Amino acid sequence: MISAALGALVLACALATGVGWAQDTTAEAATAGADARDTAPAYPAGLDDPTIELDKLELRMIPLTADELAALAAVWQAQARAAAQAVVDQSLEVRAADGEEAEALRKERLELVEERGRIFEKASAVIASLEAKGGDPAEVESMQGYLDAVIDAGRSQLTLQEFTDGFLKWLVSPEGGVAVGFRLAVIIGSFFVLLIVARIVRAWVRRAVDRTPQLSNLLSGFLVMLVYWLTIAFGLMFVLALLGVNITPLFALVGGASFILAFAMQETLGNLAAGLMIMINRPFDEGDYVQVAGLGGTIKHVSIMSTTVTTPDNQVITIPNSRVWGDVITNVTASDTRRVDLVFGIGYGDSIEQAQQVLEDVVTNHPLVLEDPAPNIRVSELGDSSVNFIVRPWTKTADYWTVYWDLQRAVKEAFDANGISIPFPQTDMHLHVADNEKAASPAVVSTLIGDDTEKQPAASDYASGDYGADEPGEAEEGGDGGDGGGRG
Repeated sequence: MISAALGALVLACALATGVGWAQDTTAEAATAGADARDTAPAYPAGLDDPTIELDKLELRMIPLTADELAALAAVWQAQARAAAQAVVDQSLEVRAADGEEAEALRKERLELVEERGRIFEKASAVIASLEAKGGDPAEVESMQGYLDAVIDAGRSQLTLQEFTDGFLKWLVSPEGGVAVGFRLAVIIGSFFVLLIVARIVRAWVRRAVDRTPQLSNLLSGFLVMLVYWLTIAFGLMFVLALLGVNITPLFALVGGASFILAFAMQETLGNLAAGLMIMINRPFDEGDYVQVAGLGGTIKHVSIMSTTVTTPDNQVITIPNSRVWGDVITNVTASDTRRVDLVFGIGYGDSIEQAQQVLEDVVTNHPLVLEDPAPNIRVSELGDSSVNFIVRPWTKTADYWTVYWDLQRAVKEAFDANGISIPFPQTDMHLHVADNEKAASPAVVSTLIGDDTEKQPAASDYASGDYGADEPGEAEEGGDGGDGGGRG
């Protein structure tokens, strides 16, 4: 049965092409078929028919054992060799002919090349099934290696004319250029359709996250972007799968590339992880004024990799997210209200009660100061030169600097109007000289004036008039050195 089928194949190819290779290959295929029939178990009839469709052959091979597939693979290898020999013989005839005869032979050669491609495809399917069911690895490698070697050698020996003929034939073939063009058109069309679908999904997700107040603007924007691109990616993979493209190697490629990139882009991945933590934990949001990484500014934009802030003098600074998340983050505007911390000093000779009343009047009369929480005004420190009051009113976050600057001016004006001094730092110094006779001796100070040197006597007595100079011990207590009135 096997040899008869192979003989029919060879005779059919001979009649179709009008070449003389059929007799030799028929005998060879019959011999191979006979050997396979005598040494291997039988397999279902028709599986070695060259005209069988590929999908039907793959389906009928499912129940076969490894021994049956080995015999079937040997028959298909013999058919592949016969088809390859037919192409080689026809190529030799084409190269020896010229004119109209060469044109006719080239057409016949293209038909043989197509037939060889179909037989090789079916032979590869049988060999793959044999490998999957535990066939001899050496035998499988030998058979598949033969098919690959024949194809590679045939391509390397093509002339320019043969390559052109093959390319033009492939371009108009339903299984070649037409199929590829159709797939490309489907992929491109599907991509534009997916863009529309992704935008619709993005709008729906945006409405959903807008109704969730717990999500920050940063996290909601990231989720919307993520859903948009995932819709396009999964949509394209679905389209490729429908077109029959095996996308399993794509996942393996992505996995391998990700493993390599993980080492090459460690710092970038650190920024990525930090960006996700910022979006999930929400230490700040766009529009907040923060102090981070040694900088202060308003959050302008946060991406998955970096944070952009605008400083008060309108500098735009981009900070890697790893530095943002790895540093202390101070969100100045996170709360609705803020406390304004001020310190005012009065002289030691001024009335504390009067200063307290003036400060309370100034603070409570400011329209932007909140009544609840109530302002806190207390004596906080007896300083070196002043009695210091802390003034801590509360205001809305947006009014912080207005209140801060207004109270500074208002307190100064109110103190001046009520005769309350704001002392400047001062120090009273008492000089004690132990040796009065040495101090009383005149000293000579040389002063260079031009080219001449003029000698002038210094003060006659450094201790003269010094308060407490006659005391032998420490300087006498005189002036408290901090009354704000310049005494001592």
